[in-house]
Amino acid sequence: MFTGIVQGLAEIVAIERKAGLHTHVIRMPSPEWGEGLTLGASVAHNGCCLTVTEISGERVSFDLMQETLRLTNLGVLNVGDKVNVERAARIGDEIGGHQMSGHIMATAQVTEVIDSANNRQVWFELGDDLMRYVLTKGYIGIDGISLTIGAVAGTRFCVNLIPETLARTNLGWVQPGWRANIEIDPQTQAIVDTVERVLAARLPA
Repeated sequence: MFTGIVQGLAEIVAIERKAGLHTHVIRMPSPEWGEGLTLGASVAHNGCCLTVTEISGERVSFDLMQETLRLTNLGVLNVGDKVNVERAARIGDEIGGHQMSGHIMATAQVTEVIDSANNRQVWFELGDDLMRYVLTKGYIGIDGISLTIGAVAGTRFCVNLIPETLARTNLGWVQPGWRANIEIDPQTQAIVDTVERVLAARLPA
């Protein structure tokens, strides 16, 4: 489980590309970030849960299978790019964002970025099948960041970002055309699906 509070930006220092499998090697964002990290541990990269396969000093390796490459933006990254990273939550940790699984459902394309003196508003385009779970003031995971939805318009939605989020995450530099990993809030999904089933059952046959 993750909380959507990004702990740092990690640079990709090597990528080994094989058929249907990529191995990404990142540089830890700080020595403290890697304390207690072990093989088999779960780490979210842009919100996608990956498993540690090798640790060599400040370098940590992860394997990305074909389904991960298909569903997320991790397959288009190159050496030198940075990813939002968060280690798995532990019992007793403060949940500053919202509960997230690290299972990406789709990507959403950035369509507009509006910068002002102290914040940034980013608009995304998402497919119709998931937009019914995107509600104003609801939660959503974007590249592993727990965010509150600012507004919804058709198949588009926006989030409003404070300077701290801009400094700590990749949303500080994304531009139109970027495809961000999306994880729908599971509680919102459960409520919407339940209401839809109940209403469908009440309709006359």
